[in-house]
Amino acid sequence: MIYTTADLTKHNTKESLFLAMHGKVYDVTEFLDEHPGGEEVMLDEAGHDATDAFDDIGHSDEARELMAKYCIGELESDGSEPKPKPYRAPPKPKNVPAPADSSSKIQYVLALAVVAGCVVWKVLM
Repeated sequence: MIYTTADLTKHNTKESLFLAMHGKVYDVTEFLDEHPGGEEVMLDEAGHDATDAFDDIGHSDEARELMAKYCIGELESDGSEPKPKPYRAPPKPKNVPAPADSSSKIQYVLALAVVAGCVVWKVLM
């Protein structure tokens, strides 16, 4: 179903709470009491596009997956702003080995020199 911003403004209470994020509309009325940040946070964003507020918090992947349960439609674009890009998780860092530490090489050479010095001293004595 397609919702307008006018539709959103009609659902901004504890009894009926709609949020729009990333071009989709969510009926989060049932989730209001469960939200870890409290109901006030969600009520403050009710009735308009809450994409920026949602993204600024840095919600977990689990929270983003949970949103699918509450999705009821899409937000109609009024043409004044571009349609938001869908969320994509940042790429996971690749396992890149750390560069060799030059101080460990110096320690290795120094230890080898001490051992060689001890061997030479033993042979000469």
